Amino acid sequence: MPDSLTPAQIVTELDRYIVGQAKAKRAVAIALRNRWRRQNLPPELRDEVAPKNIIMIGPTGVGKTEIARRLSRLAQAPFVKVEASKYTEVGYVGRDVESMIRDLTELGVNMVKAELMAQVQEKAERLAEDRLLELLLPRVGEPFGSASLEQVSPGASREATLEKLRSQLRAGKLDERLVELETQQQAMPMIEVLSGQGMEEMGIHLKDMLSNILPTKTKRRRVRVAEARKLLAQEEAAKLVDMEEVVAQAIRRVENSGIVFLDELDKVAGRQSTAHGPDVSREGVQRDLLPIVEGSAVTTKYGVVRTDHVLFIAAGAFHVAKPSDLIPELQGRFPIRVELEPLTRDDFVRILTEPRNALVRQYVELLKTEGVTLRILPEAVDAIAEIAMRVNESTENIGARRLYTVMEKLVEDISFNAPDMPGKELTIDAEYVRQRLADIWRDQDLSRYIL
Repeated sequence: MPDSLTPAQIVTELDRYIVGQAKAKRAVAIALRNRWRRQNLPPELRDEVAPKNIIMIGPTGVGKTEIARRLSRLAQAPFVKVEASKYTEVGYVGRDVESMIRDLTELGVNMVKAELMAQVQEKAERLAEDRLLELLLPRVGEPFGSASLEQVSPGASREATLEKLRSQLRAGKLDERLVELETQQQAMPMIEVLSGQGMEEMGIHLKDMLSNILPTKTKRRRVRVAEARKLLAQEEAAKLVDMEEVVAQAIRRVENSGIVFLDELDKVAGRQSTAHGPDVSREGVQRDLLPIVEGSAVTTKYGVVRTDHVLFIAAGAFHVAKPSDLIPELQGRFPIRVELEPLTRDDFVRILTEPRNALVRQYVELLKTEGVTLRILPEAVDAIAEIAMRVNESTENIGARRLYTVMEKLVEDISFNAPDMPGKELTIDAEYVRQRLADIWRDQDLSRYIL
């Protein structure tokens, strides 16, 4: 993680996108800072410091997932979100719990590869330009009269012709010209289908095993110069990157900085109600999770990944089950418990207007692309928050997610007609909100379906 981010600065960054939940923000900020502190410990002590895993307790839509997601961006760490309930639903036949670490490793490899490719991008673009010029260079006997190759003299030397083409290419004069590229691909349709059906969870990466056996097919494509330049630059960047180094860095990053957000943990609690039926599966899932959270070696297609220092952030509503209903061993691996507060009407107003990705701003900017200027008055924001709160109270409380439904219904007509209204200015006030939404939320049966 960046050295400069103190817990206070982490909370400040989270405040830019998430309203309220100060306790949860403080807890995750300390956990994140502790990861940096551990990296600066003497080697003999570093391996002894276990991550302080967290359980966030609170109803849906109050910010649990968003806190974890924003935290991973601040940490510049591989992050994967999984639902504990899916392991219950499919029992022992479907995806095993180790798949979350395989997914995390895959994300880590992609992250490191993208970073290293960005470092060599400038060199890759130069190499791609040279390859593209070779494709554009007229062969012996070919005419020079093409309109795109303007002012190239038939008697010019190869070097002079290349420089002339280079100047035209950089000026964008050749972007629409077609060139023929050779691309390599392996046709493995059946393997793709099988891997999409969970075959990768057998621990046998069939696709990787067969990639060195099945023949590689070369395909020729005719593409415009502008697209060819991008394709060639990506190809050259991939050649310049050492994949062994990518994998080594990625595994180190996953092991020391990886974050797993384990949602719906409460759905696998409840071991004490019966001795048979679904609760047996639930306790089985907990026992399968335990070695991953405690620290174990997981085999991935990139090598063995240890989970001793992966940070696990669990979350759940815990309306029926309680954290104490988890098996004791798993409880002990989540030492930090944080309860998130239900959102109030004032929180809804802040969510609509304050964060960088505030809903009001999103809709204003979306309509601006159509040339429509939308103004949503403060009184309208208050009315939207009020209606969202009342719908949550009278139906299912889904927290801030209700605002998405209400806002979409509110601006539905404007969004539909916006392409036909360029240059128009529209203002939404409290009266417009009441006209559009009041009848719906007053009708309880209708609001259950629409809002």
